[in-house]
Amino acid sequence: MRRLEGKAAVVTGAGSGIGEAIARRFAAEGAWVAIGDIDARNGERVAASLGEMATAIATDVADRASVEHLAAAAAERWGRLDVWVNNAGVAVFGDPLAISDADWRRCMSVDLEGAWNGCRAALPRLIAQGGGAIVNIVSNHSFQVMRDTFPYPVAKHGLLGLTRALALQYADRGIAVNAISPGWIETPQTLSQFAATPDPARTRAEVEAKQPVKRLGRPDEIAAIVALLASDEARFIIGANIIADGGVGIRMYE
Repeated sequence: MRRLEGKAAVVTGAGSGIGEAIARRFAAEGAWVAIGDIDARNGERVAASLGEMATAIATDVADRASVEHLAAAAAERWGRLDVWVNNAGVAVFGDPLAISDADWRRCMSVDLEGAWNGCRAALPRLIAQGGGAIVNIVSNHSFQVMRDTFPYPVAKHGLLGLTRALALQYADRGIAVNAISPGWIETPQTLSQFAATPDPARTRAEVEAKQPVKRLGRPDEIAAIVALLASDEARFIIGANIIADGGVGIRMYE
């Protein structure tokens, strides 16, 4: 099924990991995809592999003007904009009293304000067109908290609040705003976290052992959910947070 046939979509952070998987799924579903990534080389690599269905636009989501340029370029190229996916993010973890002001600003500017920049760029165009979808890639940190991961869950809690507020505000304008909260997914970012430990293989094994499914999630598993939320089939889903964390969130104790 090509459920996104003829639609134009923007995916931020689509140069690797979950974002890349979303871009590939969208193209397979018939959508044109603008790949917005701060790493121009990665973005261009993904776009080239998708051919005429995709274009790469170097984008810093923390810069409102850069995001607006992404939206304008995508809309101009395809004459429409139907779907916006806020996927770009950074993991900033630490002790609350030890992190620097720069770390705080970096986390908030990308994980929370970056998504707001995307919504601000997309919403006027979606409203003018008569509807569409926004999907925010959040995290299970949006409703749970772990020690020593500050301020990441602060930003993600805020992003979930942003999702719900905008979903209610624009539901009657034909715009479906929803979120997905992935758990541990096998992405370059996750693998780099493992690699930074003294024994990466052991660290990965320990993480996998804590998962009820006993494995990491795959980027394509998240992309499949995004494709549904981006489609016209999901227009009655408003302000939802779909949890895809392998069952971690339903445990009572660690």
